[in-house]
Amino acid sequence: MSGAGFVPDNLNLKKSSGNPNLAYNMKDNVLFKVNESNIAYEVSATQIPAMVGGSVAELLMTKGHIREPHWHPNAWELDVVIEGQVVVSILNPDTSQLINNLAGPGQVVFIPMGWLHWITPVTEQTRLHLFFNSSQVENAEVSDFLRTTPLEVFRLSYNIDPSQMGTALAPIKAVNETVFLGPPPSVNTRSGNTGICGKIGSTIIKPDSL
Repeated sequence: MSGAGFVPDNLNLKKSSGNPNLAYNMKDNVLFKVNESNIAYEVSATQIPAMVGGSVAELLMTKGHIREPHWHPNAWELDVVIEGQVVVSILNPDTSQLINNLAGPGQVVFIPMGWLHWITPVTEQTRLHLFFNSSQVENAEVSDFLRTTPLEVFRLSYNIDPSQMGTALAPIKAVNETVFLGPPPSVNTRSGNTGICGKIGSTIIKPDSL
């Protein structure tokens, strides 16, 4: 059939260009890295130009780390657990309800566009595939808002003492970059200080759905 396989409005696919690039090694594009066990890879239209309307990431985390609270202004997200067990926490902006989804291998969690969420490992090692309905996913990270907001704003908005807030935010201000996979190096969660990660376990977070 003439034109089969070509999407008319996909300008990255042209018959005159020959076969498009349809393969890529995800490990060649590191999105964020703490170490080899806590790392995120990404494939989007930047790596595969024909991949219009979607992108995918691989997320590896160990217990004691977290994919920090964030939201995507331009995409929904589908999390597929490949290895280990995680809690995907989602804040419903309409009801202000916090939804904690415990998920293991083969289970999926869907996150609507623009909803605040974070991912916390329950087991020692975890691996997820994250799918998005955008060629170039935008990330709005809470750590960026916390470290760049003038301390006086916290007093005016919430009556929080600026000096106390400054002390509380010192770990992420010292790093002076997006946390993405927390905690930052200055926070040691394994010595008893739960810091940014907080504490998680079956007795702390009760899953709302499996």
